[in-house]
Amino acid sequence: MTVYGATAARERPGWFLGLTGPQLVGVVLGAAPAWASVATGEWATLLVTIPTWLATVALVCIPIRGWSAWQWCGVVARHTWGVVSGWATFQPRIAAGDVAVDPAHHAPHHLDLDDADLPGVLSTLSVHAVRGPAGQEHGLALVQDHARRTWAVTARLTHPGIGLSDESSRALMGAGLSALLEAVAGGDAVRLLALHVRATPETRADREAWVRTHVNSHEPELSAAVHQQLNALTASAAVRHEAYLSVVVTDRQLAKGARRSGRGVEGRARLLQPLLAEVEGYLLGATGCVKVRWLSREELAVAVRSGFEPGDAGGLADALAAPRDERGAATVWAAAGPTSATVALRSYRHGDWVSCSSTLLLPRNGALMGALARVLVPDKAGERRSMTVLLRPVGRRAAQRTTERSETSAAMGAELRRRIGRDDRARDRRAAARLRDADEKIERGRSLVKVGIVATTTVPASWDSHDAGRRLDAAARMCGFVPVSLDGAQDAAFAVAALPLGSGLPDARGRS
Repeated sequence: MTVYGATAARERPGWFLGLTGPQLVGVVLGAAPAWASVATGEWATLLVTIPTWLATVALVCIPIRGWSAWQWCGVVARHTWGVVSGWATFQPRIAAGDVAVDPAHHAPHHLDLDDADLPGVLSTLSVHAVRGPAGQEHGLALVQDHARRTWAVTARLTHPGIGLSDESSRALMGAGLSALLEAVAGGDAVRLLALHVRATPETRADREAWVRTHVNSHEPELSAAVHQQLNALTASAAVRHEAYLSVVVTDRQLAKGARRSGRGVEGRARLLQPLLAEVEGYLLGATGCVKVRWLSREELAVAVRSGFEPGDAGGLADALAAPRDERGAATVWAAAGPTSATVALRSYRHGDWVSCSSTLLLPRNGALMGALARVLVPDKAGERRSMTVLLRPVGRRAAQRTTERSETSAAMGAELRRRIGRDDRARDRRAAARLRDADEKIERGRSLVKVGIVATTTVPASWDSHDAGRRLDAAARMCGFVPVSLDGAQDAAFAVAALPLGSGLPDARGRS
């Protein structure tokens, strides 16, 4: 079997005994009083400064659920300030009536129905309607993030799944995804590919419609009775999966070409057309997708609204299928956000629902294709789960620098262990072998991709959200992954995991 992720490494490895630069500075500065006591011969003072230094080392270096104690103090302080200042709560302007029905006669401070009004990290988004790709009659939604200076386009994917695929078919799909990532990494235009999958209970109306469509009128009576019984038994456990792919491009990559293509939003949309066609070609090829549909402005609004309010999914689908003049306010961006939102330290409440999110660390020994399927299986009727896999291609030169820094850090650690007489453990030898393997692959022209996985579970607000979060983490551990709850950033984690807008987690330098 093919194991994926065996050459995975940390994005920012510690260059001295696993410590990052700020951690090393904190350890050295914490030891300054002890060294001063030794230099002046104050041995009584040394007995006090050494425990203080050890406590500082523990606060700076020992991880607690992924973060050090010093980082946790910062998280709690920022969250407390957000609650006190009112940043942790959100109310849409449409709920306050601050929306102009007639765009030609509204006050400057009023919100237009087509303007996005989203909470938290999504408040900087604008959604433009541009011309779609060739052969697509409906328009295309172009998402502009003013804070991160990025542009994103989202497509809905139709894929048969890999549950019934044999090993050769799965290997072919994996090779197709690798070819897509290498193509976008070589072009140096795509900043992020966000593969979003959400699992929702199938509505009774949808299931009955599917049964009516696929029923065989010539079926024997006994067979029909058995199928009716099976349908009644499995109706409550039926789950529908939706898959989306968001392509995110930085404005810096589009600004120069946009000057020659008409400038503005339309100019950037023209530059994205060839890129979207290339991505679609790879998706419809060996990757195995049956259909790729780039979402329009209204379709993306429905996808976002159903993420915030999963209970409205059926009504939103009916509204989207209705004629444009009969849709009402169901598909406008002013109503795409939640009716209200409140951020807690370990949960995020949006409307009548509450979500808990965790990031999933790749297993040290790698994972098989489809290993995350258990994460998307709700444990209770009424629970929704969603997950986003963030794929960030790295340019060839940056990949070489990253690998070189990792090899330098590993060599320094090995030399220091040799000097103190400590043998390399199996973990150290495997890490060095993975680095050499990654260096060989990059030298042969393969691409380096940074991977991040964020999963969320959404339950009604009357349920115990922390219990739902624990069940999500248990499902991730059953799949072989290590869950880390994103405490203090649940709103941003929900935006990444539950909404197909191409929002990414911040990297080591604070950028998204």
